[in-house]
Amino acid sequence: MASTARKAGKSASRSPLKAALVTMRPQEWIKNLLVFAGLLFSGKFDEPASIAAAVVTFLAFCAVSSAGYLINDAHDADLDRKHPTKRNRPIAAGELSEKSAVILAICLIVLGLVGSALLEGLLIAGIVLAYGVGTTLYSFFLKREVILDVMTIAGLFVLRVLAGALAVDADASAFLLLCTFMVAMFLGFTKRRQEATSELHSGTKTRPVLEHYSIPFLDQMVAMVTAATVMSYSIYAVYSPLIGSKMLITLPPVVYGIFRYLYLIYDRKDSRSTAAIVSEDKGMIGAAVVWVVSVVVLIAIFN
Repeated sequence: MASTARKAGKSASRSPLKAALVTMRPQEWIKNLLVFAGLLFSGKFDEPASIAAAVVTFLAFCAVSSAGYLINDAHDADLDRKHPTKRNRPIAAGELSEKSAVILAICLIVLGLVGSALLEGLLIAGIVLAYGVGTTLYSFFLKREVILDVMTIAGLFVLRVLAGALAVDADASAFLLLCTFMVAMFLGFTKRRQEATSELHSGTKTRPVLEHYSIPFLDQMVAMVTAATVMSYSIYAVYSPLIGSKMLITLPPVVYGIFRYLYLIYDRKDSRSTAAIVSEDKGMIGAAVVWVVSVVVLIAIFN
C-alpha cells in the first residue's frame, strides 16, 4: 500500500512533458561530447565555422540518442516494472504512454537526420543514421548478446568521434578511434559489473544478458580493457598528429580519471550511471578539466 501511494504521488507530480523529458535522459548527452574530440585535437577550437559544425553534429546526436532512450524504455517497460529503481521510469510508471514515446522518438530522429543533412551534409547525416540504427538494434536484439552488447556500445562511441572529426574536416586518426573504442569498452564492462552486482544483491533479474556474465569474468574483462585503454591513449599521445609526443603531458589526468572511476566502482560501490559519475564526482570533473586545459594549451603553444 505504501509503495503504491508513493508511486501514485510520483505520477501525479510529473506532467507528461516532464515525463517525456526525463525519458529522453538529457543527463546522458554528456556522452555526445565525444563529438568535440575532432575539434579539440585538430586545433580548430578557435574557428567559429568549425565550432558551429561540431555543435550541430552534437545536437543531432543528442536528438537521436534521446530517441533511442524513448524506444528502449517503451520496449523494456515490462522488465523495468520489476526493477527496484527502473520501475520509476516514466513509461514503466505509467506517466508516459508507449505510443507517445514512439511518436516523440520518430520526431527526434527526423529532426536529427534532417537537421544534420541540411546543415552538415549527407555524410554526417549518414553517420547519425548509422548511430540511430545501431541504438535500435541494440535495444531490440544486441543488448541480449553477451560481449556483443558492450562491443556495440563501443562502436556507437566511435561513430560519435568519427562524425565530429568529419564535420570539422579533421583527420580521424586511427589511434584516436582505437582509443575511443577501448574507453567505451572500459565503460561498458564496468557498467555491466555494476548491474551484475546490483542484481546479485537485490535478487532481481531484469537484464537477460547478465545471466551470461559472472563477476569473475567481468573482472577479467575490466582488467584487460583498462590496460588496453591506457596503452591506446599512450600510443595516441606519442604519435599525436599535431604536436607529436608532447601530448604525453596529458597522460596523467587520463590515468587518474580511469583509476578514479575504478575506485568508485570497486571500492565505493558506486551504483550511479556512467554519466552521473563523470559529471558529479569532483575527482572525475577535475581530471576532465585538467585534461582539456592541457590539450588546449599544448596545441596552442606547439601547433
